[in-house]
Amino acid sequence: MNPLSLFGPVDAVLGSGEPPLIVYVLVVLAVLNLATRALSHRSNVSQADEGGADAIEQHPAHIATTILLILGSFYLGTVELHSGMVLSVLVVGMFVTDFFELEARRVEVRNDREIGQPKAAVAASVLVVLYAAYLSVFFVIAPLWNAVV
Repeated sequence: MNPLSLFGPVDAVLGSGEPPLIVYVLVVLAVLNLATRALSHRSNVSQADEGGADAIEQHPAHIATTILLILGSFYLGTVELHSGMVLSVLVVGMFVTDFFELEARRVEVRNDREIGQPKAAVAASVLVVLYAAYLSVFFVIAPLWNAVV
């Protein structure tokens, strides 16, 4: 038994294969998170127009995809240690950026400024999508990579 097989049947489904199936799940979650970020920004703008700074909240779909992405990246760390750790750091960084971007939107509304785009959070999300996509299609560039390294 693999010492990192912590979840038994879940590892048999999501942790099997090369690359593991969880990598593809994380790519889908990362893209969904980027899409729900746009939805969340639109709802933040309408919430600010209707109720001011105190009415601004994260969209429930964005919260769900972020939590699933965090849990999935932590799970990847039990299957593939190195790539799971790197992705977990990127996802937690994206989560922290989300938190500060939401507070920035509230400050903008309190100071009667126009609500800006969540540029830092989008940049963090793009990094997560790029790394997750890299993990999922590494088999395409693996022969070239292995020849060089």
